[in-house]
Amino acid sequence: MEFTAKQIAELIQGRVEGDENTAVSTFAKIEEGVPGAISFLSNPKYTHYIYDTKSSVVLINEDVELEKPVSATLIRVKNAYECVAKLLQFYESMKPAKKGIDSLAYISPKAQIGEDVYVGAFAYIGDGVVLGKGSQVYPHTVVCEGVTIGEKCILYPNVTIYQGCKLGNNVTIHAGSVIGADGFGFAPNTGGYDKIPQIGIVVIEDNVEIGANTCVDRSTMGQTIIHQGVKLDNLIQVAHNCEIGENTVMSAQAGMAGSTKIGAWCMVGGQAGFSGHIQVADKTFIGAQCGVIKNTKGDGESLIGSPAMDPKMFFKAKAIYSKLPDMYRQIATLERELKELKEKMATEN
Repeated sequence: MEFTAKQIAELIQGRVEGDENTAVSTFAKIEEGVPGAISFLSNPKYTHYIYDTKSSVVLINEDVELEKPVSATLIRVKNAYECVAKLLQFYESMKPAKKGIDSLAYISPKAQIGEDVYVGAFAYIGDGVVLGKGSQVYPHTVVCEGVTIGEKCILYPNVTIYQGCKLGNNVTIHAGSVIGADGFGFAPNTGGYDKIPQIGIVVIEDNVEIGANTCVDRSTMGQTIIHQGVKLDNLIQVAHNCEIGENTVMSAQAGMAGSTKIGAWCMVGGQAGFSGHIQVADKTFIGAQCGVIKNTKGDGESLIGSPAMDPKMFFKAKAIYSKLPDMYRQIATLERELKELKEKMATEN
């Protein structure tokens, strides 16, 4: 597929500087540009690449002032990063969707299969499954009994959806993820542990994307819920009875203990951890490796460190922490001098 700078500018409401008939057919990072590619510049750290890039077209913010001429055709927009995301989505949507059922797939005669679906080789579709129109189930994926999957969902290879779980429309789950495994529930007894049966389900609402090898456990009772628009990275653990609010994003290796409730529009950094039975308010920013052990205060709060605290307090404490070895030596010296002084006073008296 090939598009001109003029066509691209019309699609994203941009303004062309240079040859509007310049054509591109691929994407490239600005530092790795090649002829026929479109790149973007949004981070000032990369500005110097624009003068030498080989890309034919570069998206650039309206307010960027260049120090010298460039050879690439520019398209000025309000937000280059947002516009390249739109272009990538448009590019992806132009690819034909996979359709058809492979002869090596197993589909239960009791399943309901919508129009224009794709089911790959060695995929398993169990009894009572509802697979919506235009959804895609890739090879070796297992959809257990009674699962409901909406329209235009994509389940990549080796995904497992346990019995009874419900997926909305336009849900994407990447390879190796497991939805609806038992929550981690055990009751200690004198001889070990009694397993607590996990009889609930997982509900995933519309427009959710879940990364590779992420696990969302079914609830003990009721539902573990991932609300609409949530984006989960790879290698995330969502425990039983948790709830993640709409449009919250979570980076890799984050983990939630049971019954944690995270609000809408939160941002969670990598390797952050959440204690069980706590509530995180809407629009909370959780930094990487943050340990959240209690309810958060309110909208717009930022937290870093473990245990989680306000960033200003964290950095004040961090500054003191680096001085602790010197402070320890000073205190030891003071204690020794104080001891000597007391001994001297005792002798004089």
